[in-house]
Amino acid sequence: MNAIILSAAFGVMMMLCSFLLKNKGSLRHIASIALLILLVANIADTYGHTMFLINTHGMLLFNRFGMLFNSIAIGSTFVYVLLTGKEIEKTGTYVAEYFVLIFFVLCGVTLLSSYNNLLTLFLGIEIMSIPLYILTGSDKRNMKSNEAALKYFLMGAFSTGLMLMGIALTYGGTGTFNMEAVRTFPNIYKGLASFLEILGLLFLLVSMAFKVSAAPFHFWTPDVYDGAPSVFTSFMATIVKAAGFIAFIKLCAVRMNETSGVVNWQMIYAILIVATLLVGNITAVFQQSVKRMLAYSSIAQAGFMLFSLISLNDLAYEGILLYAAAYSLATIGIFAILVKMKDISLEGYNGLAKTQPALAATNMVFLLSLSGIPLTAGFFAKYYMLAAVLKTGTYTWLVIVGVLFAAVSVYYYFRVIQAMYFKEGNPQTEVITPSFKYGVIALAALIILLGIFPNLILNWLYF
Repeated sequence: MNAIILSAAFGVMMMLCSFLLKNKGSLRHIASIALLILLVANIADTYGHTMFLINTHGMLLFNRFGMLFNSIAIGSTFVYVLLTGKEIEKTGTYVAEYFVLIFFVLCGVTLLSSYNNLLTLFLGIEIMSIPLYILTGSDKRNMKSNEAALKYFLMGAFSTGLMLMGIALTYGGTGTFNMEAVRTFPNIYKGLASFLEILGLLFLLVSMAFKVSAAPFHFWTPDVYDGAPSVFTSFMATIVKAAGFIAFIKLCAVRMNETSGVVNWQMIYAILIVATLLVGNITAVFQQSVKRMLAYSSIAQAGFMLFSLISLNDLAYEGILLYAAAYSLATIGIFAILVKMKDISLEGYNGLAKTQPALAATNMVFLLSLSGIPLTAGFFAKYYMLAAVLKTGTYTWLVIVGVLFAAVSVYYYFRVIQAMYFKEGNPQTEVITPSFKYGVIALAALIILLGIFPNLILNWLYF
């Protein structure tokens, strides 16, 4: 509850700062301090030190899993603001409002990690999504940004409509919005109530697949990620995507698991996984823009996160948390370097190792982590996802498919490394300050540390 209340309160505070403070640097520092306070408050809440005792009447359920994800999301946002805060200032004149929207997104994220009611799920999705539509179109002078915002809004509105229809049908089938459905119909699988619930869950499945960019509901992702300002694409593709998966896994673990005797949900997830891995990886291979390649690779990464839905065991819960941390930190680092590049095509990275060796080395660590190479956090993230499916004793063929597509992803990530180290060029970058270099080096070191000691995160789930 600390994170939900404080994130909303800090959003309002930043609104007041928008006309009280005119110095953009001060706004960034205030936002960083607020995020640090929010992180400390959430950690305190994890260990029972709640600042706000509010009776939610069962609509919210706080547990260690959700709290730990909140800490990962807030911590990743803190790193994001530290590395790219100056780039946020350059996006437009409404700097305070950008931070306001980021805090409101975090409010939605923390709701999604603790919802225990389908109505709360809807509120969390909308509170998280609406500010993102605005951030996507924040570069008003860029037609691609305006186009991306319109596409994102229309597709988001469509998926919201599907979600509302799914919630309504599910309520018609069970008589309750609660996640643990107290079914009001005695023969729930023999009549109309069963049909309504299954149809509603199918609508919810499609809606959540839209939110997490799972194929074949991914078509909005490349254009939106490519058209949005790069500094906000970094935020959308990491913390927001991970929050969607946390909401998805909670929905599957309760509502869909209860109806597994009627519908083979695991086979549906398997089809989604194969389609997502195929579309994301194969399309990323042919991209010449690094930013657009990262957009398609985010679809491929979503395919790996979907592995957690099939297994729903202890390894799956540990893996999705580790994946959220590894993927978010690596992608934030890659985009922090990308926004410093004046040419974001593959040719624009040619020879970067000679002109900016620190940026090239850290960028290589981030790319290796996304590839799942050992000694980086991404290796254990992928390992836990595959091990969770193997533990179930079924769908072994899906693990083989995952390994094959992981090998494909190595190809297009290594194309960037090849351009930086083995091709001649004169890459143009903005002024790189020492503080930025130290920041990306520290982030790369953290990814390697998590790759060697993943329990630094996972122990928080139990101790």
